[in-house]
Amino acid sequence: MRLDDEQESSNFEIQQGGGGFGGGFGGGNLLGFLLPMIGSRFGCGGIAVVLLLFAVMGGGLNLGSLVGGGAPSGQVSRDAGQLTEVQHFSLKVLGSTEKVWGQVFSQSGQQYTPTTLVFYSQNGMSGCGAAQSAMGPFYCPNDKKVYIDTDFYNELKSRFGSPGDFAQAYVIAHEVGHHIQDLEGTLAKVHELQGRASEAEGNALQVRVELQADCYAGVWGKLTGRMEAGDMQEGLRAAQAIGDDTLQRDAGRTPMPDSFTHGSSEQRMYWLKRGLESGDPAQCDTFSGAV
Repeated sequence: MRLDDEQESSNFEIQQGGGGFGGGFGGGNLLGFLLPMIGSRFGCGGIAVVLLLFAVMGGGLNLGSLVGGGAPSGQVSRDAGQLTEVQHFSLKVLGSTEKVWGQVFSQSGQQYTPTTLVFYSQNGMSGCGAAQSAMGPFYCPNDKKVYIDTDFYNELKSRFGSPGDFAQAYVIAHEVGHHIQDLEGTLAKVHELQGRASEAEGNALQVRVELQADCYAGVWGKLTGRMEAGDMQEGLRAAQAIGDDTLQRDAGRTPMPDSFTHGSSEQRMYWLKRGLESGDPAQCDTFSGAV
Protein backbone atom coordinates (compact mmCIF):
# COMPACT_ATOMS: atom_id res chain seq x y z
CA MET A 1 0.00 0.00 0.00
CA ARG A 2 1.14 3.52 -0.71
CA LEU A 3 0.91 4.96 2.80
CA ASP A 4 4.24 6.79 3.05
CA ASP A 5 2.61 10.22 2.82
CA GLU A 6 -0.53 9.29 4.79
CA GLN A 7 -1.08 11.42 7.89
CA GLU A 8 -0.86 9.43 11.10
CA SER A 9 -3.82 9.40 13.44
CA SER A 10 -3.36 11.13 16.78
CA ASN A 11 -5.92 8.82 18.38
CA PHE A 12 -3.63 6.38 20.13
CA GLU A 13 -2.43 5.28 23.55
CA ILE A 14 0.59 3.28 24.68
CA GLN A 15 0.11 1.09 27.73
CA GLN A 16 3.27 0.55 29.73
CA GLY A 17 4.40 -1.29 32.83
CA GLY A 18 3.52 -4.61 34.40
CA GLY A 19 1.95 -6.13 37.45
CA GLY A 20 -0.93 -8.26 38.62
CA PHE A 21 -4.60 -8.06 37.86
CA GLY A 22 -5.92 -5.15 39.85
CA GLY A 23 -8.45 -2.38 39.88
CA GLY A 24 -11.14 -4.57 41.39
CA PHE A 25 -10.92 -6.99 38.49
CA GLY A 26 -11.65 -10.21 40.38
CA GLY A 27 -11.34 -13.81 39.25
CA GLY A 28 -15.07 -14.18 38.54
CA ASN A 29 -15.14 -11.18 36.24
CA LEU A 30 -11.95 -12.32 34.56
CA LEU A 31 -13.39 -15.77 34.03
CA GLY A 32 -16.48 -14.32 32.38
CA PHE A 33 -14.32 -12.24 30.08
CA LEU A 34 -11.89 -14.98 29.15
CA LEU A 35 -14.29 -17.80 28.38
CA PRO A 36 -15.51 -16.33 25.05
CA MET A 37 -11.89 -15.72 24.07
CA ILE A 38 -10.87 -19.26 25.03
CA GLY A 39 -13.90 -20.68 23.27
CA SER A 40 -13.15 -18.86 20.03
CA ARG A 41 -9.61 -20.21 19.96
CA PHE A 42 -9.89 -23.64 21.55
CA GLY A 43 -13.59 -24.49 21.34
CA CYS A 44 -15.84 -26.02 23.96
CA GLY A 45 -13.07 -28.37 25.08
CA GLY A 46 -10.90 -25.47 26.15
CA ILE A 47 -13.76 -23.90 28.09
CA ALA A 48 -14.49 -27.21 29.81
CA VAL A 49 -10.88 -27.56 30.96
CA VAL A 50 -10.80 -24.05 32.45
CA LEU A 51 -14.14 -24.52 34.20
CA LEU A 52 -13.00 -27.86 35.62
CA LEU A 53 -9.80 -26.34 36.99
CA PHE A 54 -11.74 -23.42 38.40
CA ALA A 55 -14.17 -25.76 40.16
CA VAL A 56 -11.48 -28.12 41.49
CA MET A 57 -9.57 -25.22 43.03
CA GLY A 58 -12.66 -23.78 44.62
CA GLY A 59 -12.78 -20.71 42.44
CA GLY A 60 -9.30 -19.78 43.63
CA LEU A 61 -7.56 -20.50 40.38
CA ASN A 62 -5.08 -17.83 39.39
CA LEU A 63 -6.38 -17.27 35.87
CA GLY A 64 -3.62 -14.79 35.25
CA SER A 65 -1.10 -17.61 35.40
CA LEU A 66 -3.04 -19.52 32.73
CA VAL A 67 -2.95 -16.72 30.22
CA GLY A 68 0.59 -15.57 30.71
CA GLY A 69 0.80 -13.11 33.56
CA GLY A 70 -0.74 -9.92 34.74
CA ALA A 71 -1.83 -6.66 33.22
CA PRO A 72 -0.07 -3.31 33.28
CA SER A 73 -0.27 -1.03 36.25
CA GLY A 74 -2.24 1.43 34.17
CA GLN A 75 0.48 3.79 32.89
CA VAL A 76 -0.64 5.32 29.61
CA SER A 77 1.48 7.42 27.28
CA ARG A 78 0.55 9.43 24.21
CA ASP A 79 4.10 10.40 23.32
CA ALA A 80 4.61 9.88 19.59
CA GLY A 81 8.36 9.86 20.23
CA GLN A 82 8.01 6.44 21.85
CA LEU A 83 6.41 4.82 18.82
CA THR A 84 8.14 2.06 16.88
CA GLU A 85 8.22 1.89 13.09
CA VAL A 86 5.42 -0.67 12.99
CA GLN A 87 3.32 1.48 15.31
CA HIS A 88 3.83 4.48 13.04
CA PHE A 89 2.60 2.32 10.16
CA SER A 90 -0.43 1.26 12.20
CA LEU A 91 -1.31 4.88 12.86
CA LYS A 92 -1.08 5.68 9.16
CA VAL A 93 -3.59 2.90 8.54
CA LEU A 94 -5.80 4.26 11.31
CA GLY A 95 -5.52 7.78 9.89
CA SER A 96 -6.61 6.44 6.53
CA THR A 97 -9.64 4.71 8.06
CA GLU A 98 -10.64 7.97 9.71
CA LYS A 99 -10.51 9.77 6.38
CA VAL A 100 -12.43 7.08 4.48
CA TRP A 101 -15.15 6.45 7.06
CA GLY A 102 -15.44 10.18 7.74
CA GLN A 103 -16.34 10.66 4.07
CA VAL A 104 -18.72 7.67 4.04
CA PHE A 105 -20.60 8.91 7.10
CA SER A 106 -20.66 12.47 5.76
CA GLN A 107 -22.36 11.30 2.55
CA SER A 108 -25.28 10.05 4.63
CA GLY A 109 -25.42 13.22 6.72
CA GLN A 110 -23.68 11.70 9.76
CA GLN A 111 -20.49 12.49 11.60
CA TYR A 112 -17.91 9.79 12.14
CA THR A 113 -16.46 9.43 15.64
CA PRO A 114 -13.01 7.79 15.40
CA THR A 115 -11.83 4.94 17.56
CA THR A 116 -8.58 4.97 19.57
CA LEU A 117 -5.79 2.48 18.88
CA VAL A 118 -4.18 1.17 22.07
CA PHE A 119 -0.72 -0.40 21.83
CA TYR A 120 0.37 -2.80 24.55
CA SER A 121 3.02 -5.48 24.92
CA GLN A 122 2.02 -9.00 26.00
CA ASN A 123 -0.41 -7.88 28.73
CA GLY A 124 -2.78 -4.94 28.94
CA MET A 125 -6.12 -3.78 30.25
CA SER A 126 -9.16 -2.75 28.26
CA GLY A 127 -12.65 -1.57 29.07
CA CYS A 128 -13.68 -5.19 28.44
CA GLY A 129 -11.12 -6.62 30.88
CA ALA A 130 -7.72 -8.17 30.37
CA ALA A 131 -5.89 -7.81 27.08
CA GLN A 132 -3.51 -10.63 26.23
CA SER A 133 -1.31 -11.13 23.18
CA ALA A 134 -2.80 -14.61 22.73
CA MET A 135 -6.19 -13.03 22.06
CA GLY A 136 -4.95 -11.24 18.98
CA PRO A 137 -6.15 -7.72 18.11
CA PHE A 138 -9.67 -6.91 19.29
CA TYR A 139 -12.23 -4.13 19.59
CA CYS A 140 -13.83 -3.29 22.92
CA PRO A 141 -17.28 -1.68 22.59
CA ASN A 142 -17.27 -0.66 26.26
CA ASP A 143 -14.56 1.95 25.72
CA LYS A 144 -14.75 2.02 21.90
CA LYS A 145 -11.03 1.30 21.47
CA VAL A 146 -8.98 -1.12 19.39
CA TYR A 147 -6.27 -3.08 21.22
CA ILE A 148 -3.22 -4.58 19.56
CA ASP A 149 0.14 -6.03 20.46
CA THR A 150 1.98 -5.37 17.20
CA ASP A 151 3.95 -8.59 17.70
CA PHE A 152 0.83 -10.12 16.14
CA TYR A 153 2.16 -8.93 12.79
CA ASN A 154 5.13 -11.27 13.26
CA GLU A 155 2.71 -14.11 14.03
CA LEU A 156 0.71 -13.22 10.93
CA LYS A 157 3.86 -13.60 8.88
CA SER A 158 5.52 -16.61 10.55
CA ARG A 159 2.60 -18.69 11.81
CA PHE A 160 -0.06 -17.83 9.24
CA GLY A 161 2.22 -17.30 6.25
CA SER A 162 0.67 -13.91 5.50
CA PRO A 163 3.36 -11.24 5.16
CA GLY A 164 2.91 -7.85 3.57
CA ASP A 165 1.79 -4.36 4.50
CA PHE A 166 -1.77 -4.83 3.29
CA ALA A 167 -2.17 -7.97 5.40
CA GLN A 168 -1.15 -5.88 8.41
CA ALA A 169 -3.45 -3.05 7.40
CA TYR A 170 -6.33 -5.53 7.01
CA VAL A 171 -5.93 -6.47 10.69
CA ILE A 172 -6.54 -2.89 11.83
CA ALA A 173 -9.21 -2.19 9.22
CA HIS A 174 -11.14 -5.26 10.40
CA GLU A 175 -11.16 -4.01 14.00
CA VAL A 176 -12.20 -0.55 12.83
CA GLY A 177 -15.00 -2.39 11.02
CA HIS A 178 -16.23 -3.51 14.43
CA HIS A 179 -16.16 0.13 15.54
CA ILE A 180 -18.36 1.00 12.56
CA GLN A 181 -20.76 -1.76 13.64
CA ASP A 182 -20.75 -0.31 17.14
CA LEU A 183 -21.61 3.16 15.84
CA GLU A 184 -24.37 1.67 13.69
CA GLY A 185 -25.85 -0.17 16.67
CA THR A 186 -25.20 -3.58 15.13
CA LEU A 187 -23.06 -4.90 17.98
CA ALA A 188 -25.68 -4.02 20.59
CA LYS A 189 -28.46 -5.70 18.58
CA VAL A 190 -26.43 -8.87 18.07
CA HIS A 191 -25.46 -8.98 21.74
CA GLU A 192 -29.13 -8.80 22.67
CA LEU A 193 -30.02 -11.60 20.26
CA GLN A 194 -27.16 -13.76 21.51
CA GLY A 195 -28.50 -13.45 25.04
CA ARG A 196 -31.62 -15.35 23.93
CA ALA A 197 -29.93 -17.79 21.56
CA SER A 198 -28.39 -21.22 21.91
CA GLU A 199 -24.61 -21.56 21.76
CA ALA A 200 -24.68 -22.62 18.12
CA GLU A 201 -27.07 -19.79 17.21
CA GLY A 202 -24.94 -17.28 19.11
CA ASN A 203 -21.83 -18.48 17.27
CA ALA A 204 -23.62 -18.15 13.92
CA LEU A 205 -24.54 -14.56 14.74
CA GLN A 206 -20.94 -13.82 15.70
CA VAL A 207 -19.76 -15.21 12.38
CA ARG A 208 -21.99 -12.71 10.58
CA VAL A 209 -20.52 -9.90 12.71
CA GLU A 210 -16.97 -10.91 11.83
CA LEU A 211 -17.68 -11.36 8.13
CA GLN A 212 -19.23 -7.91 7.94
CA ALA A 213 -16.12 -6.47 9.57
CA ASP A 214 -14.06 -8.25 6.90
CA CYS A 215 -16.23 -6.68 4.21
CA TYR A 216 -15.90 -3.24 5.81
CA ALA A 217 -12.12 -3.71 5.80
CA GLY A 218 -12.34 -4.37 2.09
CA VAL A 219 -14.49 -1.27 1.55
CA TRP A 220 -11.83 0.78 3.28
CA GLY A 221 -9.11 -0.75 1.11
CA LYS A 222 -11.00 0.07 -2.07
CA LEU A 223 -11.85 3.64 -1.07
CA THR A 224 -8.31 4.56 -0.01
CA GLY A 225 -7.18 4.58 -3.63
CA ARG A 226 -3.78 3.50 -2.30
CA MET A 227 -3.79 -0.19 -3.11
CA GLU A 228 -1.03 -1.63 -5.27
CA ALA A 229 -0.64 -4.78 -7.33
CA GLY A 230 -0.59 -7.81 -5.07
CA ASP A 231 -2.36 -6.12 -2.15
CA MET A 232 -5.64 -7.95 -2.71
CA GLN A 233 -3.80 -11.26 -2.82
CA GLU A 234 -2.05 -10.42 0.46
CA GLY A 235 -5.37 -9.68 2.12
CA LEU A 236 -7.09 -12.79 0.77
CA ARG A 237 -4.16 -14.95 1.84
CA ALA A 238 -4.47 -13.56 5.37
CA ALA A 239 -8.25 -14.09 5.39
CA GLN A 240 -7.77 -17.68 4.24
CA ALA A 241 -5.17 -18.38 6.93
CA ILE A 242 -7.38 -17.23 9.81
CA GLY A 243 -10.61 -18.96 8.81
CA ASP A 244 -12.05 -21.09 11.62
CA ASP A 245 -11.92 -24.30 9.59
CA THR A 246 -8.27 -23.75 8.69
CA LEU A 247 -7.32 -22.94 12.29
CA GLN A 248 -9.13 -26.00 13.62
CA ARG A 249 -7.60 -28.23 10.97
CA ASP A 250 -4.12 -26.85 11.69
CA ALA A 251 -4.70 -27.65 15.37
CA GLY A 252 -5.35 -31.29 14.45
CA ARG A 253 -9.10 -31.06 14.88
CA THR A 254 -11.97 -31.82 12.57
CA PRO A 255 -13.63 -28.50 11.63
CA MET A 256 -16.95 -28.10 13.45
CA PRO A 257 -19.08 -25.36 11.81
CA ASP A 258 -21.32 -24.97 14.87
CA SER A 259 -18.26 -23.85 16.83
CA PHE A 260 -17.12 -21.27 14.25
CA THR A 261 -17.07 -17.70 15.56
CA HIS A 262 -15.31 -15.88 12.70
CA GLY A 263 -16.27 -17.81 9.60
CA SER A 264 -14.62 -20.32 7.30
CA SER A 265 -11.66 -19.40 5.12
CA GLU A 266 -13.93 -19.35 2.07
CA GLN A 267 -16.41 -17.03 3.79
CA ARG A 268 -13.75 -14.65 5.05
CA MET A 269 -12.13 -14.43 1.62
CA TYR A 270 -15.49 -13.91 -0.09
CA TRP A 271 -16.59 -11.01 2.12
CA LEU A 272 -13.22 -9.28 2.14
CA LYS A 273 -13.12 -9.50 -1.65
CA ARG A 274 -16.72 -8.26 -1.89
CA GLY A 275 -15.75 -5.12 -0.01
CA LEU A 276 -12.53 -4.68 -1.98
CA GLU A 277 -14.32 -4.93 -5.31
CA SER A 278 -17.42 -2.87 -4.49
CA GLY A 279 -16.13 -0.17 -2.13
CA ASP A 280 -19.76 0.02 -0.99
CA PRO A 281 -20.75 -0.58 2.67
CA ALA A 282 -24.27 -1.43 1.49
CA GLN A 283 -22.80 -4.56 -0.10
CA CYS A 284 -21.70 -5.78 3.34
CA ASP A 285 -25.06 -6.97 4.66
CA THR A 286 -24.10 -10.34 6.10
CA PHE A 287 -27.30 -10.54 8.14
CA SER A 288 -29.69 -11.10 5.22
CA GLY A 289 -29.66 -14.57 3.71
CA ALA A 290 -26.86 -17.09 3.64
CA VAL A 291 -23.24 -16.15 4.17
